Amino acid sequence: TNTISLPQMWTNSINQANKMALLAWAKETGIDLVQINGQRRYGGPPPGWVGDPPPAGTEVFIGKLPQDLYENALIPLFQSVGKLYEFRLMMTFSGLNRGFAYAKYSNRRSAREAIAAFNNFKVREGCTIVVCKSTEKCEISVDGLATFVSQQELEALLRQVTEGVLSVTLYSSPCQERAQLAVLKYSSHQAAAMAKKTLTEGNVRLGGVEMKVGWLSPNLKQKLQSCKEKPSSSQVQGRKCLGVPKQAPLSPVLYNVLDRLNTLCRRRNLGTPLFLTKCVQANPNGWLLFWCRVVIPGCPMPFSGFTWVRQDGPDGSGHEEAKVTVALQVLQILGESL
Repeated sequence: TNTISLPQMWTNSINQANKMALLAWAKETGIDLVQINGQRRYGGPPPGWVGDPPPAGTEVFIGKLPQDLYENALIPLFQSVGKLYEFRLMMTFSGLNRGFAYAKYSNRRSAREAIAAFNNFKVREGCTIVVCKSTEKCEISVDGLATFVSQQELEALLRQVTEGVLSVTLYSSPCQERAQLAVLKYSSHQAAAMAKKTLTEGNVRLGGVEMKVGWLSPNLKQKLQSCKEKPSSSQVQGRKCLGVPKQAPLSPVLYNVLDRLNTLCRRRNLGTPLFLTKCVQANPNGWLLFWCRVVIPGCPMPFSGFTWVRQDGPDGSGHEEAKVTVALQVLQILGESL
């Protein structure tokens, strides 16, 4: 039996009549709606679909929706001009919609007919919706990255928290001094939109620096094309990072980094740093990828990030080398140089 998965945060007191009508419609039609990360989706693919997903140019954007309008009214309306491959309604925690949705058709002709039929369509008295071609953006800009953030660290973070990343390119930020800007390309607009939402709303930090996330605008793209990209850019293939991670050999002075950080924290009355390290990946060349967090009681936010180290330390585990590497980065953030 098909079921409808509705968010646990819904409250019965908000828009109860329309919610009950939606439940009844879903039960009667057998349509399966699934909510994931702030959007409720039908299809993608729909029941009985055979073959590849539809090509680009088959999705339309639907805006200015009344927030108490649901799929029981919208799907039959948009299905009336062509077969829907997917319908996505953006949702709030209260169970109201966020005022917009995306309808993806099986072919471009149906998408064009939906725009012709439903742009400026009056869904109820006083409520006219907007329907236009979806831009299907696939590129995101992430500005404000610390200068020590490497290609491998950023790729590792993105693989942990997003899906469908195709490439990552690092530039010197044109907007901020001593910062980097990354351009992230995803496999689809949906993957890019979910990644943007995750990076924007998930309070994701790398190296203790908050990232500024947005769609890559044409103006910024043109400006970046005239800049020289940093040599750390690469393509992401599956879960592998191309190229060999680079890490400077740990000289004897660097082994004193932990003492240096402890001394600095004592001098500034910040308390004793606490290190958390976890190995999340190993490659055949003897490199280990560590997720690290440094909690300093006197700092409002912990310092978090990823780093590669060689598996050739005294105990072979790499944990001490990871602590030294991240401690050096924290010292740089705190303005202390060796």
